[in-house]
Amino acid sequence: MNMNITLHVWRQKGPDAPGRMEIIQADDISPDMSFLEMLDLVNERLEAIDIESIAFDHDCREGICGMCSLVVNGIAHGPESATTVCQLHMRSFKDGDAVYIEPWRARAFPVIRDLIVDREAFERIQQAGGYVSINCGGSPDANAILVPKPEADTAMDAASCIGCGACVASCPNGSAMLFVAAKIGQFAHLPQGQPERFRRARRMVEQMETEGFGACTNHFECEASCPKEVPIKFISEMNRDFIKAVLKGE
Repeated sequence: MNMNITLHVWRQKGPDAPGRMEIIQADDISPDMSFLEMLDLVNERLEAIDIESIAFDHDCREGICGMCSLVVNGIAHGPESATTVCQLHMRSFKDGDAVYIEPWRARAFPVIRDLIVDREAFERIQQAGGYVSINCGGSPDANAILVPKPEADTAMDAASCIGCGACVASCPNGSAMLFVAAKIGQFAHLPQGQPERFRRARRMVEQMETEGFGACTNHFECEASCPKEVPIKFISEMNRDFIKAVLKGE
């Protein structure tokens, strides 16, 4: 049976414009729709009556790209755990529900329009050191550099981060520690990442601070809201590498 939902949507024309919550009725919504498909339908109906559509980010709609950055009923990516908004379905709500939709709230993520925020700060953190710059020549044979399976698995756990920013949006301090730790950790557990390991940690942490993200005070909201369940143990590893970089002068 289809549902009628009352949406309370954040509307803002630009970074310097005042924002407001706007009530929009979403009637005859199939419970099998994804949350973004519901927004698509609402936008079609708004455009049909010459009302400006709701601006929101999306791309792959497969839980991979991290673009669908929405706070739904006060929770980053909505009420389902380990789920992005594009994987969230309307069956998670009930007929007659009021659903509040807001953008990420963080000083380092200014609102561009409605539900879209500027996450270029993440790109600048990556550019500060989230890469391997050592010239290794041509592609080696698959088993030329042996990596123990536990280390490879841990590196993959870190690499699963999609850079959506849910950790920032859910943190009371607006901290990006889990994101940065994951991007550092994916190299810290591989041989290719060792030559620049400590310098990488220092540069990326310093860039994170420059961007205006808050500090970590162990609320653990970042881990709870991460759609890829990246564990907070990477924050401890990052802190350790950062301290070593400072002591080594790297």
